[in-house]
Amino acid sequence: MKKGRSYIYGPVFSRRLGASLGVDLVPPKTCDYDCVYCQLGRTSKKTTRTAPYVKADDILAELRLRLESGIRPDYITMAGFGEPTLNSELGRIISGVKEFTDLPVAVLTNGSLLGNPGVAEACLMADLVLPSLDAGDEETFRRVNRPCPELRLSDVVVGIADFRKKYRGAIWLEVMLLEELNSSEASIRRIGRLIEYIGPDEVHLNTVLRPPAEPFARAVSEERLEEIVSILRPHAIVLREVMRKNVEPGNKGAPAASSIDELELLALIKRRPCTRSQIANTFNTNEIEVLKLLSRLVARNQVISELVGEEVFYRTLPPAFDDRSHE
Repeated sequence: MKKGRSYIYGPVFSRRLGASLGVDLVPPKTCDYDCVYCQLGRTSKKTTRTAPYVKADDILAELRLRLESGIRPDYITMAGFGEPTLNSELGRIISGVKEFTDLPVAVLTNGSLLGNPGVAEACLMADLVLPSLDAGDEETFRRVNRPCPELRLSDVVVGIADFRKKYRGAIWLEVMLLEELNSSEASIRRIGRLIEYIGPDEVHLNTVLRPPAEPFARAVSEERLEEIVSILRPHAIVLREVMRKNVEPGNKGAPAASSIDELELLALIKRRPCTRSQIANTFNTNEIEVLKLLSRLVARNQVISELVGEEVFYRTLPPAFDDRSHE
């Protein structure tokens, strides 16, 4: 990986955040959940312990260098290889970002640690917080999110709700819906009651689009998503794929080019599996150039392809799975 690119990736063209420049705050894959649908595969370092997994100074130096290249994304997003709020330097990172850019900062989190005072204090500095809620009861929480043993859904929900009361920015709550796991009428009603208690600004309904950690994590149909929207109104919407259109070079995203930087592509797809068209859209190039590079990477066993529904996704091999927790 090139110097200055170890922790920064994208911009990724997100359905919610537009051109989102990702910031990795933890090593792969460090998380307090082991969600069955995760596009990064199984959690290899399962923990609730906050620590300076990646130093704030290193991240800020690399981010400054990336922004100096001329890109101007819609958001700088704390995300990456796991749960970003596990990094105890999150507050220093967000405040440091705001010292050298006016770009808004988003935190993409599972929401499990928002009840932690240190985590809440750090996230209060962000412009947008995007937690998740995939269950309305403890049994479903353990089946879908597979959290660390000490985490309880009731505590997670109270933590998000308490944060909502203090936070002046917007909270967009994501609900990942899975066939036969959390999409029944009873499950949705229970989730709906917790949503009312939390009081987010928006509720974003999602389903499996990329290769999941487990084959039984299956997408909910479009028809069922629309039925669920009608139950969770007025604030719920279904996330739709957004393609980049007419992005100006040097403004949002990478400048137009006839070729793709191989290391930047690998940095992207090891964190976010993509189709050929999504890669072409991100790097502002055509699918022929994308296919040429992907073919070389597949031949070198650096990238694999995986069919999800009718789409072929490309990703790097996930980190080795270790079922021991690191608490």
